[in-house]
Amino acid sequence: MIIAISGLTGSGKNTLGELLAKKLGYRLVCPTFKDLAAKEGVSLMEFQKKAAKDPDIDKKFDALLKEQAASGSCVVTTWLGAWMVDADIRIKVFAPLETRAKRIAERDGMGLKEAMKHVKARDDDNRKRYMKVYGIDIYDDSNFDACLNAGIYTPEKLLDIVQSIIETKGC
Repeated sequence: MIIAISGLTGSGKNTLGELLAKKLGYRLVCPTFKDLAAKEGVSLMEFQKKAAKDPDIDKKFDALLKEQAASGSCVVTTWLGAWMVDADIRIKVFAPLETRAKRIAERDGMGLKEAMKHVKARDDDNRKRYMKVYGIDIYDDSNFDACLNAGIYTPEKLLDIVQSIIETKGC
């Protein structure tokens, strides 16, 4: 079984994915642009600007994602995982902008104002890029089995909800 968990910056997709993968004994497939940027020795936002000019960056990244998920029994936690892999269950995690910015500020050691700007820029840049490269609107929820509010539910409660979805779908 493949479970894809998608969400915007700071939504909680990786936290939920880690909990779910551990609970199920599955692999976690979670490649990130942050990792690629670090390998190239540039900031995340610089790397995103580079990707906006070169669609092959996204295509190579997503080909790697597909390859990593192809052997099954995994939880995929990327922005486009729900569209890129043949998932049995697709979950979208969302949270209010301020909640997401607070998480990013804490995680990345930046002020709240800077984090708000960063989150908005990443959301906007990624939406434009994915529309251009794939015709995918990351704000469209129609591809998901469930959309879960990580702004009001704890990661543990979200895990319980996803487990109920798995049972209900009979996967």
